[in-house]
Amino acid sequence: MWIPLYISAIVLSFLVDTTSSYFVTVDAHAEECFFDKVKAGTKMGLMFEVAEGGFLDIDVKIVGPDGKTIHQGERESNGKYTFAAHMDGTYQYCFGNQMSTMTPKIVMFNMDIGEAPTESSTDSEGNTNKLEDMIRELSTALTGVKHEQEYMQVRDRIHRNINESTNSRVVMWSFFEAMVLVAMTVGQIFYLKRFFEVRRVV
Repeated sequence: MWIPLYISAIVLSFLVDTTSSYFVTVDAHAEECFFDKVKAGTKMGLMFEVAEGGFLDIDVKIVGPDGKTIHQGERESNGKYTFAAHMDGTYQYCFGNQMSTMTPKIVMFNMDIGEAPTESSTDSEGNTNKLEDMIRELSTALTGVKHEQEYMQVRDRIHRNINESTNSRVVMWSFFEAMVLVAMTVGQIFYLKRFFEVRRVV
């Protein structure tokens, strides 16, 4: 009883560890595309988050093997889009930064690709296939949790950078105000000193 569960846990940990997110830098007026070859009926899920650059927005497009646009979004900061492959072939997903004049964007993304659909199994293998299906579903759920944690880390880094930038600006402004106050104080002292000076007539 415990041995199959132990093996299942090992399989789950292996499946979760093999999925990872990627970072790509998309230069201004450029587009970066990636390709995956899958069979019809395979579930695919694209998740992305703009980590750095400009207003943290990017254009996203998913195109099928027949050239048909499956999904297209403009100036999105993050998103998640899941679909099933409608035919065999190579699917491409592109990140475009044409709207930016000089700022590159850093995008974190991953494409989750499920297993290709198989033919219906016989009754003798029903219990085994049910267990495998449950393992796959649990693996998918754990992978989703892992990706959400990665996205939360990216968002935390983005907000931390914004806070640090704001703090540095506040410090610089405070220093500037202090310098202005010191200069005005010195100027007033010098002016009052000259105002009350007694000039001797020769």
